[in-house]
Amino acid sequence: MNDGWNPYDRNCPSRRVLDRIGDRWTVLVVGALADRPLRFSEITKRVDGISQKMLTQTLRGLEQDGLVTRTVTAAVPVRVDYELTPAGHSLRTPLKALEDWAFEHMVPILQARERYAETAS
Repeated sequence: MNDGWNPYDRNCPSRRVLDRIGDRWTVLVVGALADRPLRFSEITKRVDGISQKMLTQTLRGLEQDGLVTRTVTAAVPVRVDYELTPAGHSLRTPLKALEDWAFEHMVPILQARERYAETAS
């Protein structure tokens, strides 16, 4: 039940939720955190190409939306772990379906891109 939410209306809060979960860095960070909590540096290693700035922004947004928790452990140095919440774990199912779809359709997509490039030039 959508309770009247309309993601096609730019002012609808559901649009912002879709923007968050449809962001490529969100997809990759949630996937990286699927199995266990990770430290910032571990996420950086798992998500090749993400800058520290983008990872920080992505983690803050996921925490703000209740999809990730940030746990600070007093130690020397201080330890900070990021972990999916139950809502974050529930997001793994549709994101995994998208990942599987991408793998299944990668070859025809690459072929279509080649054909397009040939006709565009």
